[in-house]
Amino acid sequence: MESLTFENDAVRDPAELCRMLGLDSSLAVNVADFPLLVPRTYLSRIRHGDPNDPLLVQVLPSKAELSEVPGYRNDPLSESDAVIGPGLLKKYQGRVLMVTTVECSVHCRFCFRRHCSCRVSARTIEDWSPALGQIATDRSIREVILSGGDPLTLPDAQLARLAQSLADIPHLRRLRVHTRLPVMIPARVTDELIGWLRGGRLTTVVVVHVNHPAEIDDAVAGALGRLIDAGVPVLSQTVLLSGVNDCPDVLAELCERLVDIRVMPYYLHRLDPVAGASHFDVPDEIGIRLIAALRARLPGYAVPRYVRERPGEASKVVLA
Repeated sequence: MESLTFENDAVRDPAELCRMLGLDSSLAVNVADFPLLVPRTYLSRIRHGDPNDPLLVQVLPSKAELSEVPGYRNDPLSESDAVIGPGLLKKYQGRVLMVTTVECSVHCRFCFRRHCSCRVSARTIEDWSPALGQIATDRSIREVILSGGDPLTLPDAQLARLAQSLADIPHLRRLRVHTRLPVMIPARVTDELIGWLRGGRLTTVVVVHVNHPAEIDDAVAGALGRLIDAGVPVLSQTVLLSGVNDCPDVLAELCERLVDIRVMPYYLHRLDPVAGASHFDVPDEIGIRLIAALRARLPGYAVPRYVRERPGEASKVVLA
């Protein structure tokens, strides 16, 4: 079964994107190994004629991506060392990550898997049999994380079968889904999606990736509200990005907006040092000051943990 496709609703040509948004054509840069991909539903939230719009800079390829910067590499988290089977990674005790697909609805320019070599060809439960078998034989695993790419680019029927196969493994307790699709394309939150998230034995948790308050319009709030109303806990994770959200006012507005729509701020991530994304980096000391500023103005439950991932560590490293 093929992944869902969003080609008809996405822009793939930087020149077309610049024309649509009234931007100078000199901003149209092609990056061959990680081309532009952005859904039109997201473009509607970008300010016309503003090359510094914080939503635009997350998706528009730039010349800065072509520079080689020491310390930035294709596999910044050494995930190749964590692979225990096709599409299956074990980084931390008690949980495994399934790279269900390399497809996304958007190519975020800071994506730590933009050079991902763990290609996934699984299209049926039979294809996933080796990974399911490994999970079944390791009784220390309590939680499976569906990642990608974006797992919600796969059809609900396929995801439902995968979720049921995981639920059939007695020692599993939880299923976590990491996704950006409800933010990119809110209509992806369907009855079918909610059905398999809520219809199985496993406790399900959805973690949405959102970086700026302007990403949360009424449609996004409604889509996430549908999940929450159905009993699916929704957490958020944010990447700290220079020129996007590296100021206290923006982060405070984002956290308050998330809490207002009943999404709990979970992680604020230090940028993973992936090749092509060095221009987004924000130093640790600035991130720590930003968290201190959030704690001074928001209730504790609205402040995410500021973390970074270091290869080989037993968990994410909490910076603040």
